Amino acid sequence: MNPPAKKSARKTGGAAGQAAGTFTAEERAAMRERTRELKAEARANKSRAAGEAELLAAVKAMPEPDRGMATRLHAVVAASAPALAPKTWYGMPAYALDDKVVCYFRPAHKFKDRYATFGFNDKARLDDGAMWPTAFALKEWNAAVEKRIAALVKQAAG
Repeated sequence: MNPPAKKSARKTGGAAGQAAGTFTAEERAAMRERTRELKAEARANKSRAAGEAELLAAVKAMPEPDRGMATRLHAVVAASAPALAPKTWYGMPAYALDDKVVCYFRPAHKFKDRYATFGFNDKARLDDGAMWPTAFALKEWNAAVEKRIAALVKQAAG
């Protein structure tokens, strides 16, 4: 008598029609990128300059309009919160404090989304009562967006 087959712990997810227990090509690529980043960090205990070089290379590889937004975002974060260290996180531009990601840019093209996202992790000091936003959709970059992001990043870095 054969033992019963074990069920996969992973539920169906992602794109419609995707088989249960599988990841999309984009998810697998992001996981591979994160594994590479963790190995690089462990090998070299990356310096700020190395993290910034990796971030800028990731930005350069993006198509427009993501590249333009990520370039401006990098300048705003560097000016508003110089304590945040640039790095990549799952292949995306991110900014960390004490090796914990505070905020990140998720380009629209990476997961074929209709807009880019600027988000914050729980290390960000954005608490405002019982509920507050942690991610913002970005369709275009303008002066109002830049001003709002600068204020959020400054608050998040605390």
